[in-house]
Amino acid sequence: MNLQPQVITIKNSKGLEAEISNLGASLLSLKVLDKENNPINVVVGLEKPVAYFGQEYLNNYNCLGASVGRWAGRISGGKFEIEGEEYPLYNEDGVHLHGGKEGFSKKYWKMEKVTKSSVTLSYFSVDLEEGYPGNLKVTVHYELTENNALKIVYKATTDKTTPVNLTNHSYFNLEGYGSVLDHELELKSNKYVELNEKLLVTGNFIETQKTSYDFSNKSIIGKIGFTGLDDVFVLNDDPSYKAVLSSSKTGIEMKVHTNQPTLVVYTPIQLPDLPYKNKANFTKYAAICFEAEAYPDAPNQSDFPSALLKPNETYRNETVFEFLVK
Repeated sequence: MNLQPQVITIKNSKGLEAEISNLGASLLSLKVLDKENNPINVVVGLEKPVAYFGQEYLNNYNCLGASVGRWAGRISGGKFEIEGEEYPLYNEDGVHLHGGKEGFSKKYWKMEKVTKSSVTLSYFSVDLEEGYPGNLKVTVHYELTENNALKIVYKATTDKTTPVNLTNHSYFNLEGYGSVLDHELELKSNKYVELNEKLLVTGNFIETQKTSYDFSNKSIIGKIGFTGLDDVFVLNDDPSYKAVLSSSKTGIEMKVHTNQPTLVVYTPIQLPDLPYKNKANFTKYAAICFEAEAYPDAPNQSDFPSALLKPNETYRNETVFEFLVK
């Protein structure tokens, strides 16, 4: 199927407005009204839609707003095994990242349904694409709800047992420029997954209390000892929300809700030099990602909950970014 670049704008009645590209089923922008009723683009996006940039850009764009799969995050050893059969994966120095050499974030998805406030896209991943078994049918549904939230729902079905772990890779900054170091962050998590020098899991869990990873109470991101985050937080069983990000400057508060067990929280030290929307100037620690997903490296970690999808099952990842103004 020869798909062409498409960009769709959706809105709700509360002032939320989002742009979605069919390349990588990506969130290009998300405008939220601040305490002065000014629209603020709270996700890092480009002046031109992602779909119109070349391969060099795609190799260096850090998955801005993209839908990542078939496996978001890292798989160790460049392979995994299912029912005694080994499946080799594309890897660099034994690390398979974000679905492989291309992954879903660099594929054109099909626009299935568009309404004023929502859009549904689909992608068909063939058996052994990037090494994964099974023909996988995937959809993502973006919706701007009337309680002022962006709802993202991934679904998938397969004809062979396969690992599935999808997520959205948006970078948030509630001021639209600069840094998130002065933002406040709260995480409903008491432990994180230990990582080695390759950012692969060791299998150990560490309590966050009395460490620089402790955001159990709302605190400034750039607190003493902050050296950036690229870490996996195990989420508490709390029905209220899983994370809160807020800016006193704009008055915007974002609550994160998800049905996933972990949240990868990522604050890149520096974003690549690209033409960002509104000619925004981003500085050190410009944005923060909340990647809601399965336990990392689950295909190779027998002690972790399984992330295998079997025929006649439906994978579902639902994440909601709810916005309030204070």
